Amino acid sequence: MPQIPADEVSLMDGRGFMVGDALYKEHLAIAKDAVQPRQQPPLEATGIGGCTCARHGCFVLHAMVDFQKGERQMNMDYALCEALKLNAEGIRRVLTFYDVNCQYHKHLQDRIADSPLLKMHDELEITPGIGLWHVHGHQDSCYVRYASNFIQGAARIDGEIMETLWVPLNIISPAARGMGTPHRKECLDYQMNDCNFMKMIRMSKSLCRKYKEAMKGVTDSNMAFEWLDESADADKVKDWEAQERLAHERRRHDPTAMDIYEVQLHKAPTRKQQELRLLTAQGRRPGEARRRGAATWLAEGLAIEEAQVSLQMDIMQPDLLILQEDAEEDMDAELRAFEPEKGVIPLPSNLGLEKCVALGIADIADQELTLRQGQVNDALHHIRVHLADKAVIFRKTVRVAKSQALSTRAWAQVHSVDRAVSINARIYSKCRSQLCRLGADDALLKRYQPLTREHLKVSTAITNPNSRGQRNNVLAWFWSLDVEGDSDSSDWLNEFYRVHWLRAKAMRDRWAEELLLVQHEMDWTCNFLLRKADEWICLGAISKLAQKHGHVAYSERQCKIYQRLFGEARDSFNQAKAAWLPV
Repeated sequence: MPQIPADEVSLMDGRGFMVGDALYKEHLAIAKDAVQPRQQPPLEATGIGGCTCARHGCFVLHAMVDFQKGERQMNMDYALCEALKLNAEGIRRVLTFYDVNCQYHKHLQDRIADSPLLKMHDELEITPGIGLWHVHGHQDSCYVRYASNFIQGAARIDGEIMETLWVPLNIISPAARGMGTPHRKECLDYQMNDCNFMKMIRMSKSLCRKYKEAMKGVTDSNMAFEWLDESADADKVKDWEAQERLAHERRRHDPTAMDIYEVQLHKAPTRKQQELRLLTAQGRRPGEARRRGAATWLAEGLAIEEAQVSLQMDIMQPDLLILQEDAEEDMDAELRAFEPEKGVIPLPSNLGLEKCVALGIADIADQELTLRQGQVNDALHHIRVHLADKAVIFRKTVRVAKSQALSTRAWAQVHSVDRAVSINARIYSKCRSQLCRLGADDALLKRYQPLTREHLKVSTAITNPNSRGQRNNVLAWFWSLDVEGDSDSSDWLNEFYRVHWLRAKAMRDRWAEELLLVQHEMDWTCNFLLRKADEWICLGAISKLAQKHGHVAYSERQCKIYQRLFGEARDSFNQAKAAWLPV
């Protein structure tokens, strides 16, 4: 904080990259922000923020602001509005990237409308985005809603260019901390101006590199998309294209429309969900007192049966058999004869449907039938998860093991997963047999088919169903049972094909946009350099008339610099394009 602010004189107040003091402080004085009471050091500024070009990282004039209490929305509102004033005539759509754009953009228009100093064109459409590095720290839903991969017109940018620009500014930050406010701002202006100038003279190399990347990306993404498109059903492709068009039309007002790029599956009901549904139904239609809580009692019985299956698997292990052989000889014969894993739980399925009807508990048998459906869904879900884990272990651990110790540990993981698969397979088989005893109809038994050893074989298609070389492979029937529907439908696989097709198309479109944009940027760069050379020719002519020989020499030197940059850019662009011409 300066001791005597009046003694400080600014030479470029608001004429460089840093904004002017008067209007900015007036904006801060009237802007509203959530106040968090805490002690703040008496500092004029605690940091800076602003706007840059997302394509090449050039600082925008008069769009860098100071932070007084850390990074706040009121600071970034002023910087954004100032940035959108620069050469914005005729522009109707702007793409912005910000670390927290999912929250920052929600009430942006309201904050601008409430401030007399913030202005923005009413026709301007702002599409919010989040950088590809920061978006992975957000909720999963933010990825498809704000990542540049799914924004039309974004081309191939990561939205993190601002993070790279702190490096040149950090060079002067130690010295700038002790400067007065005007001196500090002017030093930052000079550093940013130098950063922009260096990007300008290196633009031709940058665009040539991007052109090569874009040509390769267009070729590869086209090949990957065409492979998927050819294998997809034509009617489904039309439906997917319609979904994509509708999502992009609704994106401005409803970012959740972009959720089509995520898997949209409703899990089959679990045993616990079925239990809660039955209890809710009983609460709405109270029956006899002895019937209340039957669903919970049945669920406990199913859990005991699962524990019995697990215990049977443990007893079959050799080490437990050895313990039985070493047991004390004087063990009571009656206790030794007790085998809890073989005990019969008095559930309706064990009594039989006819006996349940005779005892008047047919309704409880129906409840068990519902709970059994949830139980088989749980068992199949666990089988799918463990088989996928097994595939990953084989690919990431077993195959890359370089020593006997690593191989032994990897195979131990495989055996552990195998045991879990076996337990859930036995639970499923037991449950299916009980469904038969409860009188399940043919449609239900057709949905839940018998499990065989062939069904439990692991494949890389499980972890990546859309990988190359897998389109003709057929997965086991239970991989299509992750949603409610008939076992004949392949909704699970179709959903993943849909998402993979949409993402492959998005990648192809972004690469096509990148190539088109880079080609235009090459032309724009040449035109800019020629215009700058012409400007210095005009300035040289004016200086010559005024007989300012020093100015004339400087103008000629600057003109030669831009003419040379134009020649180098033109030659490098032509050479880059010629390298990709079809032979």
